[in-house]
Amino acid sequence: MNSKIDESDPRRWRALAVTLTAGFMSLLDVSIVNVALPAIQQSLGASTAGVQWVVSGYALTFGLVLVSGGRLGDVLGRRRMFLFALSAFVLTSALAGAAVNETMLVAARLLQGMAAGMLTPQNTGLIQELFSGAERGRAFGLFGTTVSLSTAVGPVVGGSIIALFGAENGWRWVFFVNVPIGALALVLAARLLPRAPRRDSPLRSELDFVGVGLLGVAVLGVLFPLVQSDQDGLAAFWWMPLLAVPLGAAFVLWERRVVRRGGAPLLDVRLFTETPGYAIGAAIGAVYFAGFSGIWLVFALFFQQGLGYTPLESGLVVTPFAIGAAVSATVAGRLVARLGRRLTLLGLSLVTVGLTVVGVAVPMVSDSMAGFAAAVPLLIAGVGGGMVISPNTTLTLEQVPTRMAGVAGGALQTGQRIGTAIGVAVLASMFHAGIDSAGGYQAGLRWAMVSAVTIVVVALVLAVVDARRRPRRSQPESVRTASTATPME
Repeated sequence: MNSKIDESDPRRWRALAVTLTAGFMSLLDVSIVNVALPAIQQSLGASTAGVQWVVSGYALTFGLVLVSGGRLGDVLGRRRMFLFALSAFVLTSALAGAAVNETMLVAARLLQGMAAGMLTPQNTGLIQELFSGAERGRAFGLFGTTVSLSTAVGPVVGGSIIALFGAENGWRWVFFVNVPIGALALVLAARLLPRAPRRDSPLRSELDFVGVGLLGVAVLGVLFPLVQSDQDGLAAFWWMPLLAVPLGAAFVLWERRVVRRGGAPLLDVRLFTETPGYAIGAAIGAVYFAGFSGIWLVFALFFQQGLGYTPLESGLVVTPFAIGAAVSATVAGRLVARLGRRLTLLGLSLVTVGLTVVGVAVPMVSDSMAGFAAAVPLLIAGVGGGMVISPNTTLTLEQVPTRMAGVAGGALQTGQRIGTAIGVAVLASMFHAGIDSAGGYQAGLRWAMVSAVTIVVVALVLAVVDARRRPRRSQPESVRTASTATPME
């Protein structure tokens, strides 16, 4: 496949399947490791803080490099960046699986998170590049299915691998499983992904190193205390978010200065001010991820610590959400061109209903029936969740110029990572507060679900606001593309 894309070429869909497989692995590694932490601690003699960094370090470096990775994809070509990032992900996965001590494992996970953060924005950028019109919605539907499945099935996959390979070395295969899959994806991606045109300008002129530094430190200031929240990170590093505010402001001022001087900014802030729908779409995504991502930790704690379920049993309880999301995301991708933001409104409403029922019904039944009581409402919430991620991604990026698709996707997903970190910290805090209120694990679950529903309702309000604005800016795609390419040239 060369740099010129034939819209009738069926290889585009095969290329998408390869990139989504790689994306699934990178997103799965956010949650799959949770169930392996006890085995890792026992096998390596790791400290509690060390095994927590196995999880939080990956999430931290993942979120730090998303925008930079997206920009590099825009500049160097998404095929080149995809192959580089996937190679790094495979190598660091092997390094993590072969770790002989805590330090080696944590270092491998930090590097693995960076590779995943470089890899992920290439997916959205390639979709923008390879597809248009209704097909783009279908492609983003499959992307939404990938995100939903990877988020929800991590505990099931991790529990199954450990059960298959044993507690002693099963945790190593949680990482090693990425190696053969990633190697095959590398071979196929090299054959199927389109090559970028040869660049005429030097690379240094296209990269904003000051912007990379300012944004990186600002995002670090927000994420680090949140990913360390289980270890009193919010109390010990309370000053870091305060420092992130002026750094974020300095980043915006610097990027505007780069644009005024005719340079190449890391993130053109006009994406947020002059691209219709991008800013509010990014806000909807960030708030929704804050509401729904933290429920997986809460469910793991409730069913495993509270009710004595095994990791695999706990993972199976939340499987209905994954099934519902996988089916509805694919369908929603086909309908988004016709129904638009109404899909997101319906999806957020279903998530609200499903999580509300979980919070009310599950604490009221016996321990043996809790998993069954959660099944139907989680299925409803999953159907709703599938209607949120892929349509919102499509609608948020629909008027972004293709040449900025990588950095726009990276910024969108950075907001989602920050939202995830905030949601995990808030829901875990509310869960433990509920337990400490003398209501036990049932009260903890109820308090956490109230918090999750409240956050999702905020996303619903934002979606209503956007739905009211959207008809006034609705126009044919050819007109939209022309109108949005001009201001940022």
